[in-house]
Amino acid sequence: MAPVPEKPLLNVLNGKRQDPIPLWMMRQAGRHLPEYMELRGRAKNFLDFCYTPSLAVEATLQPIERYGMDGAILFADILLILDALGRGVRFEKGVGPIVETVETGGRLNEVPVQTVVERLSPVYETVSRVKSRLPAETTLIGFAGAPWTVALYAIEGRGGTDKSTARLWAHQHPAELDLLLDDLVEATAHYMAAQAEAGAEALMMFDSWAEGLPNDIFEQIIIRPNQKLVKRLRELGVTVPLIGFPRGAGVQLPAFAEQTGVSAVGLDTAALPSFVNRELPSGMPVQGHLDPLLLMTGGDAMERRIIELLEAYKDRPHIFNLGHGVLPQTPIPNVERAVRTVRNWKAS
Repeated sequence: MAPVPEKPLLNVLNGKRQDPIPLWMMRQAGRHLPEYMELRGRAKNFLDFCYTPSLAVEATLQPIERYGMDGAILFADILLILDALGRGVRFEKGVGPIVETVETGGRLNEVPVQTVVERLSPVYETVSRVKSRLPAETTLIGFAGAPWTVALYAIEGRGGTDKSTARLWAHQHPAELDLLLDDLVEATAHYMAAQAEAGAEALMMFDSWAEGLPNDIFEQIIIRPNQKLVKRLRELGVTVPLIGFPRGAGVQLPAFAEQTGVSAVGLDTAALPSFVNRELPSGMPVQGHLDPLLLMTGGDAMERRIIELLEAYKDRPHIFNLGHGVLPQTPIPNVERAVRTVRNWKAS
């Protein structure tokens, strides 16, 4: 019997240091790829794109085929859960997502969780199909939006706001916000568990709007809901590694890492390596945090920064990634050079 190939990225998420450093990039499937734009043109709209497995599979695989990334992240969107919950999600060109808002005291539990899970069945089909086509050494990552980030869209109705309406809930209506977050924890846990059952080998929770929060509010709307989500996933029998990405957490990152129960953390663009290494457990895997604008710029400055980050985390389990997603204007040769730099680097 042939030996089972190693999965470097999955090994890191399980706490093992790997050389060369495994890598993938947030939004690695997207508008910087001409093949993605051609694929996108076949869908009626963005939701149709996400819900059509034949298209979503190809979008997931494109960066693997072009760049040889060690991780393939499911092509989907964090707002699919709100769509399945009946919040009338739509995407308008030049505007972004539009969501039917929930009023103060409103709940998101009017649609039974089992119905939510069933409505998202195309996502699990995508996971299963991708898994069957991935190289044996490539790790498949499923994901969902973390409760607060998804709740923010349900409260504000769109992205691009100053988030003050949602944050006012935390101050003025904390009990109602807790109930809303609990609804999202339950629905999201079942959604992510179904992804794992379909073949996802790791799961990532995107808390994209975790920045700028007072420590007491951060504890209420970031740490506690993520903690509940991790606990619920484990209760549902999910055993795969869980990556938390509280973008903008800053000095509150150690509390997030310690209290939520995640297996690894994603680091945003502003993360400070010396702080991360000093404040996080030495064996905790991290991923990130190259500036996407520097990837777009490219050149020797990009290469120097990549090497600087690789050197900074050489003594802990590390996955190379960005501090946020690949920007649409990013030249493909810059990504190729970044991949080569990571592959060729050796710890001193």
